[in-house]
Amino acid sequence: MTVGALDGRRILVTRPRELAAGLAALIAGAGGEPVLFPAIEIRGPEDADAARAALGRAQEFDLAVFVSPSAVRKAFELLARPWPARTRVAALGAGTRRALEARGVREVVAPDEGADSEALLALPQIQQVAGARVLILRGAGGRELIGETLAARGARVDVVECYRRARPAPGAAPEGVLDAVCANSGETLDNLVALLGHARLRDTPLFVPNERVARRAREIGFAAVQVAGPGDAHVLARLLAYFGGAK
Repeated sequence: MTVGALDGRRILVTRPRELAAGLAALIAGAGGEPVLFPAIEIRGPEDADAARAALGRAQEFDLAVFVSPSAVRKAFELLARPWPARTRVAALGAGTRRALEARGVREVVAPDEGADSEALLALPQIQQVAGARVLILRGAGGRELIGETLAARGARVDVVECYRRARPAPGAAPEGVLDAVCANSGETLDNLVALLGHARLRDTPLFVPNERVARRAREIGFAAVQVAGPGDAHVLARLLAYFGGAK
């Protein structure tokens, strides 16, 4: 750890309130000040009854793909029974895998590196799916890449939208200087600019999980974009390196 790198640094954490505690604790533990400002909310699905009914048929599928910890949390809120043992489970990354394991799901297929659709689709366990029934659990309006790729590989794919992302209602803006911003998605960035304005954020170092979000940040006009990686530990490591002088 770069000693003292975050001392006095105020880091804006934009994750949904229920998902922000881990990163906030790491920042505080390294001497920084986490400033919680959720720029995205996770809500239940538009049609909860339809999602609940689809999840009730989970045992009919050979593989279920959870795209995020929010997909796990919302799906298990709707699921009225334990996860069926016959249905294999895959996750986009380590955080989603941990969320599944915390709910008793074992032998979760997930990439060791990366936490996106491309990383999952590259795994050997996801290559041979011809004839398999696959259930994708995601948010409304999520990326189509997993479903389209698995269908092209011969799988029969169903999608359950088990949550919605929404822009929070405008509230009090964080006061004082912000030394860095952490954001996990392009939608979060769009919401953040709408809530706080572009001028305040443009030159603030921005830490994002992958190059796809970084491209969106540059399109919006962020001037100092850092690709940190998908997990809380990756974000902390990049913050420490950046403010410790290894930019």
